[in-house]
Amino acid sequence: MNTGGWRSPRELRAALQETFATRRRRRDIRALLRFFGIVFALVGAYSTVFQLLMWMEGQSHTWATAVYWTFTIMSTLGLGDIAFAGDAGRLFTVVVLLSGVVMLLVVFPYTFVRFFFSPWLETQRVPARVSGHAIISSSDGFAQGLIEKLELHGTPCFVIERDVNRASALQAEGIPVIAGEIDDPGTYQRMRVEAAALVVVNGSDRENTNVVLTVRDVAPETPITALAESETAVPILLRAGATHVVPLKQRLGERLANRVNAGHAQTHVIGVLRDLVVAEFPLHNTPLVGHTVQELGLRERLGVNIVGVLEQSRFVPVSARTHLSPQSMPVVIGTRQQIQALDEFLVIYDTNYSPIIVIGAGGVGRAAVRQLKQRGIPVHVVDQRNVEREWEGDGPDRFVQGDAAERDVLLAAGLREAPGVLLTTNDDATNIYLAVHCRQLAPEVRIVSRVTHERNIASVRRAGADIALGHTSLGIEYVFAALRGRELIVLGEGAELHELFVPPALAGKTLADADIAARTGLNVIAVEDSSGLVANPGPAAVLTDGSRLVLIGDRGQLAEFRKQYE
Repeated sequence: MNTGGWRSPRELRAALQETFATRRRRRDIRALLRFFGIVFALVGAYSTVFQLLMWMEGQSHTWATAVYWTFTIMSTLGLGDIAFAGDAGRLFTVVVLLSGVVMLLVVFPYTFVRFFFSPWLETQRVPARVSGHAIISSSDGFAQGLIEKLELHGTPCFVIERDVNRASALQAEGIPVIAGEIDDPGTYQRMRVEAAALVVVNGSDRENTNVVLTVRDVAPETPITALAESETAVPILLRAGATHVVPLKQRLGERLANRVNAGHAQTHVIGVLRDLVVAEFPLHNTPLVGHTVQELGLRERLGVNIVGVLEQSRFVPVSARTHLSPQSMPVVIGTRQQIQALDEFLVIYDTNYSPIIVIGAGGVGRAAVRQLKQRGIPVHVVDQRNVEREWEGDGPDRFVQGDAAERDVLLAAGLREAPGVLLTTNDDATNIYLAVHCRQLAPEVRIVSRVTHERNIASVRRAGADIALGHTSLGIEYVFAALRGRELIVLGEGAELHELFVPPALAGKTLADADIAARTGLNVIAVEDSSGLVANPGPAAVLTDGSRLVLIGDRGQLAEFRKQYE
């Protein structure tokens, strides 16, 4: 959906006036008119020569036919319904054809883009009726994924593209794009940044600092979320004026560390929703394996409710009859006290205090090691580089230098005794290879892998990884959480947390009557009304106008919900 398109004749008139208002714009239009003048002069000259050569061959044609023939030859259509009989006419046809190729197929596209389309794109602006929108400073894979998510939730989104040709291509794809320089205050004025709900800054750290300062000059109050490449850039971006700064490598390392098994079985908190905690816990090496959700009876015992399971990092909805395998990671929701009670219930199971193996000592790996050490978990790090001296007080318990692809290196690091392995290199092919290698050497170990390109998530899972997390999806969830003013919740591939107002079609109905799960696939995990947030509502719960639904499901299921009820 291109929310940046022109919707009314008044906006179209305003755009045209702005396009040609400045001296530079008037110079551009004069250049475009000169080109068309040259083309029409050539058409007139060629038509005249056509008439002369046809007269010499004894043929007679109207001037309309002469112009028609000239355009068909210059445009390389060459319909062939009119042709010369002699060599002179045929040579003339070749000259017209070659000049047409140069003028219409080479010069014209460049001239049109340079002197008309580029100025047009550079004057496009966010319509005055749009507010509460999001602005993204750079167009990349992250931007496209964020636009898709925000528009699905009803938030208009616009991205800045400096290259006019790429801006044109993005616009043709339906992506709401504004052409302009990211450090030009005029760009943000055209994007109505003062009325925006959020500005997302997603370039390099140096570019981001410039963009934040530029936006702050134009809109002192608009929230800004900046993605930082390094931790050292965080205080700089905050000082420049960013509202939130997300050091993605550090956060990714922490998330990877939180998904690994270590010590005794316990829950891993993956998000907080007001007074409720969303957590996951492993079943491997516990007596809970093989039972159904109903047989576990966690809701009756502890008050927590299983809302789904993670199977190889993919979220799968459950029913009371769902059997739980050793690889299953149940996802539960409950209060902090209920989650703490679940931890106390799990503490006697799956005790393994051997060190976690972290392969890769880059930014992500270092963040993972710090997170594990803060939890009191021993860590061994494997890396080809000798970086042991670079670690400070939060370093690993042991550093093994060598190629993790070598069997002896992994065994020396303690792979066969380790409860879990973190693959943190920035090369997806390496992580895929290491996932196969580690799974072959230690079939029971839990493997958590970093993914640089989202397209490789399925491959690394097939290679043997239990959990795979990527930069792009994590960054999108951080930005969306900042926009909604809540903490980050990352459930896994195939599921997201959605908060929606109860649509009028469902107001006054019970959850059983609404039949949301059967009709859309979304799982209602909580309902929020004036009295507060109610987790795990029963089928008799009545949906009231103005209440909010908290649902779990994928984007396709959310789209189906909107289709069914809105």
